[in-house]
Formats: sequence, structure tokens, C-alpha cells
Amino acid sequence: MGDFEWALVNSLNSFFEKDGIAAIAYRLKQSRFSGQFMDILVDSKIPEYYLAIECKSLDARKTKSLYFKQHFSFAAGAHQMTRETDFITRSGRQGILAVELRYGAGKARSAHLVPWGQIFQRYNAGETGLSLRDIEINPPLERKGGAYRISRLDIVRISGYFDLACEGDGLEEGDPASEE
Repeated sequence: MGDFEWALVNSLNSFFEKDGIAAIAYRLKQSRFSGQFMDILVDSKIPEYYLAIECKSLDARKTKSLYFKQHFSFAAGAHQMTRETDFITRSGRQGILAVELRYGAGKARSAHLVPWGQIFQRYNAGETGLSLRDIEINPPLERKGGAYRISRLDIVRISGYFDLACEGDGLEEGDPASEE
């Protein structure tokens, strides 16, 4: 997983530098026994680039969906979706789920940026996850020389796609995963 996260950090920072955007992407130091809010944070005074990104890397040959129980954790009394949604709404960041789909040796990988609100709505509705097809509806990031390339359109397309900081967002209610 770490390789995808670092690849995305490098791609974001290359994009910011190339386009002269005042922003920086970074990973927080991860400790085995402490919680981590998100995999990648982006700091910027420009709201569309003030981001919190959760990364998932899936073997597309072995799974048909990104499952909330299997691919997300339950710790500190709350499901990862609930904890991270709370962080996104409290921090004012735009939330993104970045999913890398691996197809095996010799086959190209693809990465898709999914608006956080889209996946949180599915989770909050009690669904089991997000199908690969639902992930692939989001255009893949360009890939050249084995590296992902991010453009302004990739970010703008999902920035503010779902406003999580609104009434009835489900954060006050119980955690759907704990009720299963």
C-alpha cells in the first residue's frame, strides 16, 4: 500500500510544482499503535486543493468490490469511515478516496479518485461497499512511465462534489458498521 500512497504524493507535488500552485501533499508519520486520520494530506490556501485523501489498493482479479468491513478498519470504538468523515468535516478539507486497481503482472494498473461524499453516502445507507464498476465510473488518472499524472481537472471534478458538513449527514447517529 505504501507504494501507491507515495506515488500519489509525488504525483500531486509534481502537479503543484508544474502548475505553480501553492500547495503541498504529504504523508504523516505512521505509527503501528496510533490512529492515523488519513493517508495523505494536502495543505493549501486554495480551497479546492485543501485535501484529505484515503488510499486503497485492490487486486481487481480477486475482489469485485471495496468492502467497508474488509478494506476499512474498526478501531477506537468507531469505523474508519466515520472517523475519517469526522476529520474531513471538522478540518474543512475536501475528502477523496483514491483507489488503485491492480490487474496482475504485466498488466497496467489504474487509479481512480472517488469523492468522499459518494462513498460515505453508501456507507451511511448501510451498503456493503463500492463495486469496482462504481469505482471505475470515475475517470482513471493518466499514467506515463509507470507514474500517475494528476491534472487540475482531476481535482476540480470531485472537489465539493458532496458537501459533508450539512444537516442530516449521519455523524450524530450511531455507526452503521457497529450495528451489523
